Amino acid sequence: MSAMNSHGRWAEQVEQACLSKGLQLTPLRRRVLSILGESGDPLGAYAIIDRLSKLEGKPIAPPTVYRTLEFFEDNGFLHKIESRNVFVPCEHPGHAHAGVLLLCDGCGRSQEREDDGLASAVSQAAERAGFVVVPQMLELHGLCRSCASAERGAAPAEA
Repeated sequence: MSAMNSHGRWAEQVEQACLSKGLQLTPLRRRVLSILGESGDPLGAYAIIDRLSKLEGKPIAPPTVYRTLEFFEDNGFLHKIESRNVFVPCEHPGHAHAGVLLLCDGCGRSQEREDDGLASAVSQAAERAGFVVVPQMLELHGLCRSCASAERGAAPAEA
């Protein structure tokens, strides 16, 4: 399934989850949801503000967008990629979970993976140190399959 189709489905899942949980989707939240759902790439707050401003035909105040992003993040619909300061739809919206975001340093795409084994290993390591971990997404940087293939196929650089 293409990123566009999966993100379009994501927006529908978020709408359904909001309905079932009694969460209000204001007009601004719906527009931000649409922007995120249509994007195949992670987006920063100012990219969202820029798109909203073009749609509205007027400047949009950053705090309103940040509050909207916080709403989606707090309700498990969105992840913030801290190392890039961008937001990406959660592939398993509406429930708290820990997982891994695989971040390609080549093309910038992200993939979300839920991995109970990894979450357990992290929790056990933390527990041995007397630390309690809250559910969160780990960020792992590297190259996706396509970028890694392209890099292996590239001619070596000359010195």
